[in-house]
Amino acid sequence: MPINDPTTAGDAPLNPSPSGFPALKNDLYLRTARGEATERAPVWCMRQAGRYLPEFRAIRVEHDFFRVCRTPALATEVTVQPLRRYAGLLDAAIIFSDILVVPQAMGLQVEMVPGKGPHLPEPLRAPADLARLADRRPGFSVDVELDYVYKALTNTRHALQGQVPLLGFAGAPWTLMAYMVEGGGSKTFALAKAWLFEHPAAAHELLGRIADVAAEFLVGQVRAGAQALQLFESWAGELGPRDFAEFSLPYLARIASHVKRQCPDVPLTVFAKGAHYALEQLAAQTVFDVISLDWTVDPEQARARVDRAAAAAGRRPVVLQGNLDPTLLFGSPEVIRQRTTEMCQAFGSAHIANLGHGMMPSHDPERLRVFLETVHAASRRTV
Repeated sequence: MPINDPTTAGDAPLNPSPSGFPALKNDLYLRTARGEATERAPVWCMRQAGRYLPEFRAIRVEHDFFRVCRTPALATEVTVQPLRRYAGLLDAAIIFSDILVVPQAMGLQVEMVPGKGPHLPEPLRAPADLARLADRRPGFSVDVELDYVYKALTNTRHALQGQVPLLGFAGAPWTLMAYMVEGGGSKTFALAKAWLFEHPAAAHELLGRIADVAAEFLVGQVRAGAQALQLFESWAGELGPRDFAEFSLPYLARIASHVKRQCPDVPLTVFAKGAHYALEQLAAQTVFDVISLDWTVDPEQARARVDRAAAAAGRRPVVLQGNLDPTLLFGSPEVIRQRTTEMCQAFGSAHIANLGHGMMPSHDPERLRVFLETVHAASRRTV
């Protein structure tokens, strides 16, 4: 499926071999993530394949969300759509999937309800419900349950033709636990947080089990063709510093250590949205190569804090990713250029440009183009 020559996704032939991949032509993202000096900041966007693109919406008319995720040819098609539209402007692709494929693999039903989002009709409401999960049953295999993601990664890696590196990802334990207990999104997370405080032993058991599945899943994604990985702790900010240190940070560190032991050369990013208070711990107590920031964090202050913490821990400098407020893409092109330029200047080097969260369904695709073009111009430097 040539990246610049779209075909009918459902009829596209699959390339099942996780070997013989085309040579990578643009390694800017990988070099930056590994801490090398680069000629400019690489740029990509969370949810860059999604509902803001009319070509994505056309596919969703015929296929429900998880059918797209579970059909490798469709997942490949929507993954490469933004690469076609923004030819030469994106420096990475991220596989089209969802963080909730891990709870599905562990035996919970997950539905994507139009206009509402994810819904788990039979959530975990008491510690006894842990017995319903499949991950401790004889014969359980992460690789079998999530093979469709691996096939999508392999097929997409070939389809990209080496244009940019391909990222894999997973949801982090606290975030996935929150969905598994709440049954969907929440304004208060009262049910999930009640588990932490009423049933801490059961909460830690669940978090550990999710961590083990997520870690194995990430390593499997590398075998399938992923060239870098990101771990999404989307609900980190729902925890205060003390609770983050107990119920999130240890499991982020556990996953990162496992992945790095198995895949030492694969860049690994963590996005703990809202956990601005934990930058030092993420830099000093984990082995992530990149820390992604949301838009509520000042880049210059984050740089100083992360650099101090990494140096004190004897680590090399940690790369930062982010962090333009996604709602700025509703602004005029002039505003987008100004604020993107300011962002690039504030981060300086060792920076992967991105939004502070994902693209929104109502975003104008052409406003994203302004952002991407500005990053190319504003971050260019002499190496």
